[in-house]
Amino acid sequence: MQALIDAGAESLAKAREFVSAHAGDFDPDEVRWLAPLPVPVQMRDFLVFEVHMEGAVWNGARLRERLGEGPPAPTSAPPVPAIWYQQPIYYKCNRFAVAGPGNRIDWPSYSFVADYELELACVIGRGGRDICVDDAPSHIFGYTILNDLTARDAQFKEMQGPLGPAKGKDFDGANVLGPVIVTADEIDPTALTMRAWVNDELWSEGSSATMHWSFPELIAYVSRSETLHPGEILGSGTVGNGCGLELGRMLRDRDVVTLEIDGIGRQTTIINAPHIPERLIL
Repeated sequence: MQALIDAGAESLAKAREFVSAHAGDFDPDEVRWLAPLPVPVQMRDFLVFEVHMEGAVWNGARLRERLGEGPPAPTSAPPVPAIWYQQPIYYKCNRFAVAGPGNRIDWPSYSFVADYELELACVIGRGGRDICVDDAPSHIFGYTILNDLTARDAQFKEMQGPLGPAKGKDFDGANVLGPVIVTADEIDPTALTMRAWVNDELWSEGSSATMHWSFPELIAYVSRSETLHPGEILGSGTVGNGCGLELGRMLRDRDVVTLEIDGIGRQTTIINAPHIPERLIL
């Protein structure tokens, strides 16, 4: 996939011709789908949904209180920091911690609070620097689903130091990508329905239409005095109410998490966490 992205439009056209000629040669249900980019050249994850920003901060304080690691939580959601409206906020992910759909993820032994995060992600197809918003769509190869698995107890402990997440996000298989990358010409990312199920129970439903910052705006921001490269991944951050933290209930051992975004498909992850037998409810 990385080679195909690097090769540009002409090679993509040849790939389409090949697929059209051989579309019936195999049954997609009979193959094991790997992550479309097992080791991306770079990964950044943003926070562009206002509802998630409000809910995550508030319920994060509630979680810290519940774990005995913070003061009493406020009785209502605090205001969103002004900087969030002034510029996109992101952190760099561990690009070596990517998993594909259908995998069993071993939850880290140091964490007892497991969570999923339902995200849309874009894949850069053409590199560049100082890209303007109007030109940014031409730099997008396509879109995929990202499950940003998060060890919440580790995350909120380490983020008391003002530097960002580390072991809360950095463990094997924490970034689940797939099942496919849908090329940009085949999908409109501005109003996609996004859903998450846990053990076939619908937990989350939202829309990419509620993004405060668009992908072209994210590309323009990141590329200021910095070169973006083909194959880089930009995650949208969690859609509003798109994680257990916002809903006040966490994952437990053997939970099956299924994420779906219209036009892209579904991905499923099984949580292997025998040290978390019960579901934490806030």
